[in-house]
Amino acid sequence: MELNGTQRRKVFTRALGAAWLAVGVMMASGGVAMASGIPLSSRTFITSDGARLHYLEAGPSLARTVVFVPGWTMPGWIFEPQIAALSDRFHVLALDPRGQGDSEVTRFGYAWERRGADIGDLIAAAGGSEPVVLVGWSLGVLDALSWVHQAGDARIAGLVLIDNSIGEPPAPVAREGASTASPADVAPIPEAERRRRRAVFVASMFSRDPGAAYRARLTDQALRMDQADERRLLAYDAPRETWRDAVHSLRGPVLYVIRPRWREQAANLVAARSNASVAVFETAGHALFVDEAERFNTLLIDFLDRLDTSGATP
Repeated sequence: MELNGTQRRKVFTRALGAAWLAVGVMMASGGVAMASGIPLSSRTFITSDGARLHYLEAGPSLARTVVFVPGWTMPGWIFEPQIAALSDRFHVLALDPRGQGDSEVTRFGYAWERRGADIGDLIAAAGGSEPVVLVGWSLGVLDALSWVHQAGDARIAGLVLIDNSIGEPPAPVAREGASTASPADVAPIPEAERRRRRAVFVASMFSRDPGAAYRARLTDQALRMDQADERRLLAYDAPRETWRDAVHSLRGPVLYVIRPRWREQAANLVAARSNASVAVFETAGHALFVDEAERFNTLLIDFLDRLDTSGATP
């Protein structure tokens, strides 16, 4: 890297990071350009089982493709700070998984295998011909690893996993009072109470309040799915080893970005894989890439630059 390369990236990500809330306003009103002037496209594709899913696209189509997959009930636009920071040099796709964001709320397809297949369908439709870098956050970690488990790593140049278990020991401790009933057998929550709980959940993802308007927008989009289907997404029935085996099957590099909760899993990952790296965000919330966007963007751009410098392909 040239002498001032890191400094230049920091200036760039800081300037665009400051604009990401304005980006959200533009998108909500149907805008087709980001606050930085970078074109942003709103697109759909049809999955192999007939669902119409939505994604955001930005950046040069012939550049390295980076695919973002959000967490439980979240829309792809939560990655706005990363879209802004990357799309001058990279081809960026941000998926709305089925039932989330602006994707179709189907009555089927909420098993882990199907969610992984949806990512593969997006990459086939819009990812170009070269291997992509896949970035999964929270439930999106498991969705991404589901696709690796099913399809292998032929289309993956690198993997970025954000703040969820990856099947390494130790296993996470179940939340006290967590239900063990089948998702279909749990009584629906009245909508007013459901909205209240979802608003609390959304607020809990941040250590730095992004603002009432932003939280309200996220809460509205996080209520689109049927309650039983939401619960199915929290009860993937795959053995923990499925996720660990998927991570270890990947030949390309892995970046594991976490809060302290997953520190022991991270230690086991780097002990087993020489091309795995870890970054711990000590004080950020679950949406750490929003809370500390500049730091996260610098890590991600460094990961992408190292990948391109090494010429690594699966």
